[in-house]
Amino acid sequence: MSEGKIDKKLFADRKRTNILSEPEQRFITYLLPKIPNWISSDGLTAIGFLGSAMILVSFLLAEYVSVYYLLLGIVGFFVQWFGDSLDGRIAFYRNKSRKWYGFALDIIMDWVSTVLIGLGYVLYAPGDYKYSGFALVAMYGWAMIISQLRYKITDKYTIDAGLVGPTEIRVIISLVLLMEIFIPFSINYSVIGICIILFFINLGDTKKLLAMGDDRDKAEKLAKQNQA
Repeated sequence: MSEGKIDKKLFADRKRTNILSEPEQRFITYLLPKIPNWISSDGLTAIGFLGSAMILVSFLLAEYVSVYYLLLGIVGFFVQWFGDSLDGRIAFYRNKSRKWYGFALDIIMDWVSTVLIGLGYVLYAPGDYKYSGFALVAMYGWAMIISQLRYKITDKYTIDAGLVGPTEIRVIISLVLLMEIFIPFSINYSVIGICIILFFINLGDTKKLLAMGDDRDKAEKLAKQNQA
């Protein structure tokens, strides 16, 4: 397989609709053969967790030492992306995938990472802005629940909300961190804005989810009637 060509089989288990899906998949396909054999899928998951811990630490250092430590958070988001995006793909690539083990571990670590990042912002934010950190965790948690319920109803797993997926969220928050360095306190308004956008995205996705659930109920009821 030539470099730069996407191996569709590596990504056949989930539907991606996010803006960066094609370049992201090309980059992952390029990286997979270069991962040393001694780094396992679980090892990459641990690397992703390390990235989340780096983001938490960056907020703490920015609060108590220097705001420039938020740059460490941007590096942390890349490390998190690296581990989170390659752990399942490396298992497929090496033909060592464990579908339900990997699925369960991925969801748990996504939630733990979300909590760590939200906690970091809560510790960094002044006054009542801390509540927006709680709201951000709640909005992302809502999105995670929607993705799991969608999987249960449709048997198709997708982690994206339309054109926006976890990768786009990482890029957006990284830009927010960078802007905070040059425009102090701008992060507080940015987080509120992100929460509002996520609220309406989740609201729309919830409406679609309920419609899918209703359609499946009708299909199952019709199937039972035909069997009677």
